[in-house]
Parts: sequence; structure tokens; C-alpha cells
Amino acid sequence: MKVDSISSLARFILSQECQSIGVLTGAGVSVASGIPDFRSPGGMYDILQPDLLTATPDQRALMKIDPTYVVSWEIFQENQFPYMEVRRPFILGTMRQQWNATIAHRFFELLERKTRFICKRGSIKLTVKSKLTRIYTQNIDGLDHQCHRIPSEKIVDVHGSLSKASCEGCGVAMDISEFCRLVETNIKDIYNLGDGTSTGSSTESKPIFCNHCQRPLVKPTTVLFGRNLPSQFFECVQKDLPQMDLLIIAGTSLVVSPANSLVYQCPKFTKRVVVNHEAVGEDLGIDYTGKGEGRDFFAQGSCDEVFLDLAVELGWLQDLLDDIDMLPPSSAKLLRERTRSTETV
Repeated sequence: MKVDSISSLARFILSQECQSIGVLTGAGVSVASGIPDFRSPGGMYDILQPDLLTATPDQRALMKIDPTYVVSWEIFQENQFPYMEVRRPFILGTMRQQWNATIAHRFFELLERKTRFICKRGSIKLTVKSKLTRIYTQNIDGLDHQCHRIPSEKIVDVHGSLSKASCEGCGVAMDISEFCRLVETNIKDIYNLGDGTSTGSSTESKPIFCNHCQRPLVKPTTVLFGRNLPSQFFECVQKDLPQMDLLIIAGTSLVVSPANSLVYQCPKFTKRVVVNHEAVGEDLGIDYTGKGEGRDFFAQGSCDEVFLDLAVELGWLQDLLDDIDMLPPSSAKLLRERTRSTETV
């Protein structure tokens, strides 16, 4: 079945041809929650001001050349403050559950709930299975885990999470509440310097020491550039990709490896759908011209808008409405507007 529109994508998802769906997400799926992405205009890397960070001149120069250095092992092992100062509001916001899962996140939850089928071998009925095989999220915000109807083992936090803390040196965990308390008191708030709005923040950053090895290397369990991804990622990729019928690529620039390897490691029969404002992944083999194998479809737009369109095509609008009180304001507004326009048709 050819997938070249939202309606044909909906038909493919419901068809017998599609029995295994993988999802690869980036920061774009969380933008509607109020969390800025990284590489877009106004994103974290775009607005990074190295001169505000507690860093040496050489470290600031590196970050000005390449803003990703602020979350690199190269700098962190020598100076933990740039990473901690940049991440401070996101660490504390995650602890306070400041952000809610978006329409995009809730759509993936519906994939788990609404695409169940009886998996057979010959004439023997084996089990009822969901077509959602795995969500590979590059995000560290933990919003996927707010969707409790998705089994936790189906969510792979490719780049770790802000909701846990451990020592980058010895690996020993620190209680997340204790860690957040220390972040609030020890790490200066670079986003509200001198305006009197930051509460409990030090005007000068102080180290957060590991309770076990006494080194100042405690941080959220996010993956720094230059460090290895969790083994779960590689194990799941090896298990999932050979049978994957559909790979949904949502809100990611596809410039970070090895997460982007899913795009070219999946079999030739796998349909690939890119949901994004701009076309991405052409250097990885995605073909938007339709001249090749015709396996790739570009659904242009914001993640919330596209997945809302897809939910309507699938007949899942009411299911989203049932969870409207759990959505962030912008997602809820979009859903209400779509519901009104659907009712007037």
C-alpha cells in the first residue's frame, strides 16, 4: 500500500500490512508543552549565551563556535557548571511536573491502545498484540512516561532522562529530591540574573558532590556528547528493526547519531513517515521525490497539528478529547478548535 497522504497513512496503520510500528521522536513533539527545542530559532543552542556561564575563556570560546559543547563530556569532566546552569530550569521544571504531554505524545498512546490485533501462527491464536512496538525518544523531558497506558519497556530514553540523577564518575545514584534541592540552592539561575525573580538560587555556582566518591560529577542521567548511549537502545534496535513495517520520525532534525541510524537500518519494506516543519534526513537516504521506492512520506507541519489530523482520519478524535484536561494549554486549544470545525462540517 502506498503512503502519500494522511488518509493513506491512516489506512496503512489499520491494515493487515502494518503490524509493527516504531516511533523516533525529537524535541519537536514537546514544543507544544512549552519546552523549547534545541536547534530551531529561539531554541536552547540558538539563544545560548556562554558569557553568562561559569566557564573559562577557552570553554566559552568552544561554546560560541559550537553550542553543543555546553552538554559535552569534554567540558563537563573539567567544569560541571555550564551544563548545570543551562539545565537548571529544566531539572527543576521536571521535578515540579511543569510540563504536560502533548497531542503528539497522546497520539502515540492511542497507537498502543487502539491498534491491537490477534497475532497468529497458522491457525493457532497466540496473543493479542499492539502494533506499537517501540518509542525511541531523544528527549530528556520524560513526557512520554506521562502516558501511563504505554508500557514502560516500550519507551527507550535514547539520551537519558532529567528525572533521575547519578554520578558521571562512579555511577552511584543520588535521590532526585535531594539533587533538585542542591540544584536550586547551589546553581545560579542564569536566566533571571539580577531581576529578583529567582528564588533560592546562589549568585555564584557551587559544586554538587557525589555522596559516594565525593567528586562533583553528579548530574541528571542524560547522555553527554562524547559518552555512550544506554545498552537498551542497541538491544532494542537489533530486536525491533527487522520486523518494522512503519517508522514514524517526528520532530527531529536527524542530525544526532546513532539515534538517526534507525532511518537507514530499517528494512527496505519499512514505510518511513517524517513529521516536521522542514524536510530532513535526505542525507540518510530518505527520498521525498517519490522517484525511488516510494516508501517515504513527508507530513509537513507541527507535530501536534499533523498527529491531530491523523487522529481524525483514524476516528480517534473523541479519545483525544477524553484526555483534554491533561494536555498543555496550546494543545488543548488546538484540539478544541479542531473539534468545533469538525462539528460544523
